[in-house]
Amino acid sequence: MPKAVFVNNPTDRKAYVITGPTSGIGRVTALELAKHGQIVLVGRNREKLNQLQREIERKGHHAVTVLCDLSDMASVWRAATEIITLRLPIVGLLNNAGIMQTRPTKNSLGWDMSFVTNHLGPFALTEALAPSLPDGANVVFVVSAVEDPERKPAVTAGFRGGRYISAEASARGEWKPGGAKKPGYDAYATSKQAILAAAMVFARETPRLHFNAIEPGLNPTTGLGGSDVGAFVRFLQRFVIPILVPLLMPFFKILSTPKRAARVINKIMADASGQAGVYYDEGGHPMRGSALVHDPKFQDRVVTETRALLSTIPGQYGVDKQFAIVAEPLSRFRA
Repeated sequence: MPKAVFVNNPTDRKAYVITGPTSGIGRVTALELAKHGQIVLVGRNREKLNQLQREIERKGHHAVTVLCDLSDMASVWRAATEIITLRLPIVGLLNNAGIMQTRPTKNSLGWDMSFVTNHLGPFALTEALAPSLPDGANVVFVVSAVEDPERKPAVTAGFRGGRYISAEASARGEWKPGGAKKPGYDAYATSKQAILAAAMVFARETPRLHFNAIEPGLNPTTGLGGSDVGAFVRFLQRFVIPILVPLLMPFFKILSTPKRAARVINKIMADASGQAGVYYDEGGHPMRGSALVHDPKFQDRVVTETRALLSTIPGQYGVDKQFAIVAEPLSRFRA
């Protein structure tokens, strides 16, 4: 069990939790946030987490690692318990980790990996940690504008928006007909639509915390698809695209880089204005998502169905009894 590290400078006593911190936007964000407080690095690769922890500590800052696979609910609940055990003054939670697959795969329960990793995992982690967060803490979800079927750049890229039927159908990998030619696109767009809807509900349910979401822009260098994209695309992402993106950014508003996205995210994470229920674009300005995701009835349905789905997993919100508070739905802790 990792131990919390406290330092003498009071400004460093704040702590931030960030998922998916070992690459792309998450990595740059973690390195920047580490300047302002201790970082809880939450990810599934122990070696990469340890490497980042050492890098942060070499810079004179502090970090602790927590192993967590967001596609495995038991792992999520263990991680939540471990984070709570640290007894850190957490002032921010960044749900950054995510995947996009062109060819959908399943987890051990037979559930769609994109929906579990991008929606169910962050949803469960947030509900588990929220009761332990102090008033005024910022909770930010990294989402995607491809959930909007009217978003022209997304449509041009082959997306057809979120295709949500129900939480159970999404877990089975079933989407409304008429979607993208690549089924992984429907899975990704739907998972991002669902977690965006959930963020809006969380903001209404628990106003003592500040729940917001951000579209980080198109970051071609982040390697979101992992090995699923193929060796040639990975080569482009690593060596060619990083050179081209800065040159093209002045001409394409949606283009971004991990450094730019991290700068915007850090600003939102440090915001003390009390803004909540805001969906930010890649420049940090409020934006609107799809008509569906802004429908309170749809938002509530997504959250109700998600909680019901998670309750079917053996060992509901599977934490130890001594931390039973994190087993309760977030709605139980309204201000």
